[in-house]
Amino acid sequence: MSAQQPIDIAVYIGRFQPLHNGHLALLRQALDAAPQVVVVIGSAHQARTPKNPFTWQERAEMIRLALPAADRARVRFLPVRDHYDEAKWVVAVRQGVQAAAEQAGLGHRPAVALIGHFKDATSAYLQQFGGWTLRSVERASPVDAEHIRGAWLGNAGKDLEATLSALASVAPSTTLDFMRAWSCLPFYPALAAEWQMLQQYRQAWASAPYAPVFVTVDTVVRCANHVLLIRRGQAPGLGLYAVPGGFIESRETAYQSALRELREETRLSLLESTMQDCLKSSAVFDHPDRSQRGRTITHAFYFDLGHRARPEVLADDDAQSAAWVPVEDLVGLEDQFHDDHFHMLDHFLELQPEAAQPV
Repeated sequence: MSAQQPIDIAVYIGRFQPLHNGHLALLRQALDAAPQVVVVIGSAHQARTPKNPFTWQERAEMIRLALPAADRARVRFLPVRDHYDEAKWVVAVRQGVQAAAEQAGLGHRPAVALIGHFKDATSAYLQQFGGWTLRSVERASPVDAEHIRGAWLGNAGKDLEATLSALASVAPSTTLDFMRAWSCLPFYPALAAEWQMLQQYRQAWASAPYAPVFVTVDTVVRCANHVLLIRRGQAPGLGLYAVPGGFIESRETAYQSALRELREETRLSLLESTMQDCLKSSAVFDHPDRSQRGRTITHAFYFDLGHRARPEVLADDDAQSAAWVPVEDLVGLEDQFHDDHFHMLDHFLELQPEAAQPV
């Protein structure tokens, strides 16, 4: 595609947690580049966390509020989940942008420009869209969304107006108004408490000579078209669905630790030989951003108990509850899972959640 070719559609990718002036500057570049713009909203369909406090719908509304009416009519939103697999994620973005182009009557081969800024290594995805024109632009604001979230969540219970006033130079007034109203919701104090817990957790490791890498284990157990889930009894992810798991012990193999955690959290009591016979596969999940705690690599084991009667389970240890959940219900629960546990289930069970669609 020639750089001089007229652009039909401009694509701007971000998480917008929350929308700030740097985002808005790049969005204006996208609006200047093409008559139609697709804003790809990343980390869609996730549970609320200090890193992802706002749903994709709320983030889309923040963007709409910051734009004049004429520009709003030119923007479509494409919510894309974090697949923790760059190749799958790129395919989802491409397919969604193509769907948006067809909705706009631009045919099957629109000229697409990708607007972005190379912030750091996390921006390497911008180079994965061959066939699109890449327009790299300079960073417009020294402050990023993480700093804004830290100020907002870290000052919960204090003077909210003073906190928001201090952010007036880095975020649109419409974003600050949205955050002011959102702070009245019950999610705010809960996420602020979790943010504080995570800060203390990271501080405890701050004096380590190297950045810590944690190793955990998880189990996906299927029986009679149900899967065994817990609700977490502790932060991070208090109350969210998860597969049973925890940290590996120093004198255990990953497999031994997985079975121990399974017993401790659910009291699932089956012979070790039965579990060995039912082991179908295992996988390592090691995406750098899969856990809010920091770099965490997990070894997951998938067991299929067949169509026998579902064994009794009872929550214990740090699990709030334990239950057998129908596999067919999992897609509808996607935004209630801790970290990447929904994607772990998708990997083993092939859940096939709905593809990203522009709105």
